[in-house]
Amino acid sequence: MSRVDNTTFYHASIAEYGLDARGVHWHSRQAQEIRFKQLLALLPSDAKEIVDAGCGFGDLYWYMSDQQRESMEYIGLDALEVMVDEAQIRTAKKIYQCDILNDLLPSGEFYICSGALNILTRYEAHRFIRRCYEASSRGIIFNFLEGEDSSETYNYLQRNQIEALGNHLGARLKFRTGYYKEDCTVAFYKDAY
Repeated sequence: MSRVDNTTFYHASIAEYGLDARGVHWHSRQAQEIRFKQLLALLPSDAKEIVDAGCGFGDLYWYMSDQQRESMEYIGLDALEVMVDEAQIRTAKKIYQCDILNDLLPSGEFYICSGALNILTRYEAHRFIRRCYEASSRGIIFNFLEGEDSSETYNYLQRNQIEALGNHLGARLKFRTGYYKEDCTVAFYKDAY
């Protein structure tokens, strides 16, 4: 069982803040974009396709457009209908309603995940990462809250646990830290990038 009900968590935030970065629980658009920058820094320049796991309103797609990376094929996945509907309007791309922990996932070159792990239990977070990695042809890039903090809302993961999972999957790992306290971005690569 999840620590926090995903639907209630996001619907309450959308009701309070609307259909923007704060509606998907970022402090601001700038905070969201700092994390997007870290994710794209780990995405190889020859990447041609991403699957945005937990795409929210499709904000990553627009950030990629601002960075002249919109030529990549973009597919979005989200569990909430309101997110899927808005992302389809905003991006005009393939956006699917999907429970990443349980549904069949589309194949994709790279899976990218920003923030979606933060309200999952550790077991769910590891399952999410593993399933996305297995559905990718080249790997997954994701961020997580790093630490041992206890929170009734957010899930903190330890870097050594993430390293152990990556090693178990046979991935080559690359980490980025230092851009936000308790925030870490990591790539699990299947190739020699």
